[in-house]
Amino acid sequence: MTGTMSRYSGTPAIMAEGWTCSRLTPASRLHGANGIRAAADGRIWVAQVPGSLISAVDPDSGAIEVISPIGGDIVAPDDLVFDEAGNLYCTEITEGRVSMRTPSGQVSIIQGDMPVANPITWHQGRLIAGECRMGARIMELDRNGGALRIIKADIPMANAFEVGPDGRLYVPIMGANEIWAIDLATGEHQVIAGDLGVPDSVKFDSKGRIVTTQVMSGQVLRIDPVSGSREVLADLGPGLDNVTFLGDRIFVSSIPGEISEIIAPGQTRSVIPRALQWPLGLAVGDDGCLMVADGGFSYTLTHAGSLDLAFMLFTHNGPGYVRGVCRGSKPGEWIFTTGMGGVARFSPADGAIEWITSGHDQLMGVATCGDAVIYAEYGTGRVLSAENGTTTELAAGLDRPMGIAVDGSGAVYVAEAGAGRVLKLSCGGCETVLDGLERPEGLCISGGRLHVVDTIAKSLIRCDLAGDNRTVIASRLPVGPPPGCVALPFLGPIGDMSGPMINFAGIAAGADGTLYLSADAEGSVMAINADI
Repeated sequence: MTGTMSRYSGTPAIMAEGWTCSRLTPASRLHGANGIRAAADGRIWVAQVPGSLISAVDPDSGAIEVISPIGGDIVAPDDLVFDEAGNLYCTEITEGRVSMRTPSGQVSIIQGDMPVANPITWHQGRLIAGECRMGARIMELDRNGGALRIIKADIPMANAFEVGPDGRLYVPIMGANEIWAIDLATGEHQVIAGDLGVPDSVKFDSKGRIVTTQVMSGQVLRIDPVSGSREVLADLGPGLDNVTFLGDRIFVSSIPGEISEIIAPGQTRSVIPRALQWPLGLAVGDDGCLMVADGGFSYTLTHAGSLDLAFMLFTHNGPGYVRGVCRGSKPGEWIFTTGMGGVARFSPADGAIEWITSGHDQLMGVATCGDAVIYAEYGTGRVLSAENGTTTELAAGLDRPMGIAVDGSGAVYVAEAGAGRVLKLSCGGCETVLDGLERPEGLCISGGRLHVVDTIAKSLIRCDLAGDNRTVIASRLPVGPPPGCVALPFLGPIGDMSGPMINFAGIAAGADGTLYLSADAEGSVMAINADI
């Protein structure tokens, strides 16, 4: 394998003799790109929720420096802003809090009771932050720990906002598909623009015009706040998140780790290319194409190597944030486990959806056995089967079950991540078929053999269905947290969009025996083949 292997290790995988590995999608350079802010150093600072990182990007060279690393004091940062002294304030969306980082790197929590903390801005010595949920609040915070002041409440999902030239706070209201101007003293608001493409950021250029990203349509709009006239500056595809300025230069972030510069209306330049954030579940369709569940985005990876967006978090009537996936019974149909605890049968081409079950706690891997859908409930330690409206418990009391696979006889295999083993469930019994692992996650069966991804050992293990003839196919894989780092879990829900965000390095097998691996540590999909 050539090129940089991992965002974390930068070292290539080691393959066992007779095996080869290739990357089907490019490794991402940013582990997501959410809030962005131009800094005094001339760089663009980027908050990365899935990577739990803050990085600084040189807008001309594309060079990236990690400012706050994974495993550091700041967890899942979503938006950020600087004050005049160079202090950095950021919202931590899954933790429901706002933190401050001094120029020397010291971090403290300013506010710890902000569910789905998201937008934040600084204006004339005032720190203003808000929530991205139904019934959200926007508030002014006291940096010294004093009481907060509610500016406005009961807002349908506020996102990245800015105080305009007239002293009002301009807020993209995602739940209403509008932009509001809010009086900071009274909380009264005026609708400035509506019928948009789901706005998720508002900033002002040097001429006092609104520049706003649209997460659903993928457009960047420039709006005159007085006349209401608007123009399309760029159409960059769904998933846009935020915008910032270096002088009159406009930079836009996209959730899948992309930074773009808008040179002129209709003309853009890629600073950091779009890629996967942290691929989770994988499944191979009847046509041999691969479905890649990437949290808020799901893609079809075609034979030609094209990564086509199948649906996203805000797709109408879609399953939302997804984690595990397996092939459905009909062509073009897939079964997903979702971040909100549901199992959905979904066809992206026609939007047909059927909710098989819901209300579960942190669902992971999923597989089918005849008409039954088998899935792992990580939060409660159960493996469940749903069929014809009836749910049956196959196993309970497990330690963080993740991957699920079913063999030709109907026996169910489950990767028990917390216990470091793989179990076989059959005829009402449970037996260990593979133990001594560190954190098994993805699991699949191909050619009558079991394949397990161990994200702490960074290895891919193969054995027969009885657990014998164990072989390490690959080691030093770009999966899981960086070596020596304990990644903090994102246990807080993101409002109505997602429950806890948990890594899940999936694996799937093609009809020809090719193994497909979610290299979640670098944001790529890898193909592993027997070179014989």
